Amino acid sequence: MSEENRPLVAGEALPQAVFHQAYEGLPPWVIGRPQAEVVALVEAGGVSGEVLDVGCGTGENAILIAERGHAVTGIDLVPKAIEIARANAAARGVKVDFQVGSALELAGLGRTFDTVLDAGLFHAFNDEDRARYVDGLGHVVRRGGIYYMLVFSDREPPAVGPRRVRQAEIHAAFVEGWRVREIRPARYEHAVGDKGYAEAWLASIERTG
Repeated sequence: MSEENRPLVAGEALPQAVFHQAYEGLPPWVIGRPQAEVVALVEAGGVSGEVLDVGCGTGENAILIAERGHAVTGIDLVPKAIEIARANAAARGVKVDFQVGSALELAGLGRTFDTVLDAGLFHAFNDEDRARYVDGLGHVVRRGGIYYMLVFSDREPPAVGPRRVRQAEIHAAFVEGWRVREIRPARYEHAVGDKGYAEAWLASIERTG
């Protein structure tokens, strides 16, 4: 059985093929609006300067931030997602620089940002790719800039889906050149089941080096 076709195991890292296949229909992480945690973050003034939305999907979070006057770049691995995001931005009359790109090749963007948002990506990586991703973040988050992570937490019961992330794992991933300012309980909204969300962490991590 190929890697693309084998059944998923509860809480494992998600192979890239899962994301491409998901956009053949409606992915469970597409809820047709920004994540409530992102809305609250923006309204509280937590987003500043130039912004990168990594794993932007269909663009709802990026569009919200752009509507508040920020220059926003959104990248996603899946061309279909970017196609939808561009159409969504056009329909709202909002300018966002949506690009097809890998979160594991962030240095290739060749620029830095004041705020980087990750709403539902970190928990998709295995340990090796997680390290690559954090290394890439070091190339795109300006010194003094903030990386926000909304991630499935270990408070969410085990089931098929992304890895559940412990606070200790977040601290361990962001050491040299970073300062974890806060990790607080949050909710990651999705379109699965009646509950409609997963228990999550919202982490605020400052680039210091």
